[in-house]
Amino acid sequence: MTAYPSSIAIIGAGVSGLGIGWRLAQAGCKVTVYDRGNAGRGASWAAAGMLAANAEAEPGEEALLGLTLASQKMWPAFARELEAASGIDIGYWETGTLVAATNRDELEHLRFSYEFQRDLGLAVEWLSGAEARQREPYLRAGVPGAVWAAQDHQVDNRLLAEALKRAYLAAGGVLHEDTPVSGLDITGCRVTGLQIGEALHKADAVVLAAGSWSRDLPGLPAIALPPVRPVKGQMLSLRMDAKAPLVTSVLWAPKIYLVPRADGRLIIGATVEEKGYDPHMTAGGVYALLDAAWRAVPAIEELPIDEMWVGFRPTSRDDAPIFGATGLDGLLIATGHHRNGILLAPITAEAISREILTGQPMPEALPFTLERFRDVAAPLRMATG
Repeated sequence: MTAYPSSIAIIGAGVSGLGIGWRLAQAGCKVTVYDRGNAGRGASWAAAGMLAANAEAEPGEEALLGLTLASQKMWPAFARELEAASGIDIGYWETGTLVAATNRDELEHLRFSYEFQRDLGLAVEWLSGAEARQREPYLRAGVPGAVWAAQDHQVDNRLLAEALKRAYLAAGGVLHEDTPVSGLDITGCRVTGLQIGEALHKADAVVLAAGSWSRDLPGLPAIALPPVRPVKGQMLSLRMDAKAPLVTSVLWAPKIYLVPRADGRLIIGATVEEKGYDPHMTAGGVYALLDAAWRAVPAIEELPIDEMWVGFRPTSRDDAPIFGATGLDGLLIATGHHRNGILLAPITAEAISREILTGQPMPEALPFTLERFRDVAAPLRMATG
């Protein structure tokens, strides 16, 4: 007889929910995942798949860095295991990441970021403009400098979502798509299951992993309410010649990133907009993306547009994820990943499944519990009386 909850319900079938479900199903738990739409078709589908723990490190995010680096180190083994379990090549591609400045003012900002990252011991290298164009010959002429992060790679996030779905089902998990959860079943101070329409589904533990919709679960008690919101991002892809691509590394430039895929797609993103769940592509958003991409790589102007889409980043109050216990027995949470949902997929699956199976939180996840927001809010409540 197991010493951990044997029946688990997970709300949300993005890479977080499916990854957690896969790990728990592998451990022999009876796992059921519910999603309001199609599995893997939310923020997981809309992402770019960058695994850039080094290049994206910014001042003020030092606490998050330990988590992102730990997850990045897990990625090679995670990718191999997932591909073997699913039979799907997830496009894990060791391209490296180049962060380029296109003028002297941008160069000063880039050098500041580089020195900050270098002082943290991160794997970044300063390149001259000529060295940057050796790596990416189609960069704008006159690029004054760049930073190279050789350990920052990418994965095809859409293939990742499909592979996690297949691996989860192969491990014995049950998936209910187009099935919104209408509430929690709470007995005393403990969550004991889910309400699906008029039906009650019992569970020993429930995981809330519904991305930016996590706050919208009907009847969620205030103690477990995560401070997350949707941050809209508009994105598009262009079609390159796969045999002669214009971009071969993940490329960052001011206000833009470009992510090449092996099949010739070039992902370009992303706007950052506080527009709630506005689903519309806008002329201004598309113009901003294409203009910033053209300023970095002028030759993109000849490429056909392949696809355009909108996604909603699940963003917490401090832009960091929310992991683990909620203060309500039987309910755990995994949301708020902001721009790091794909990068943090392996450690999210490991942290939540380990806490359920052992009762012990993963050390790297301890700074990112829901409790940190209660600690901040308490003095404010006292001050306002």
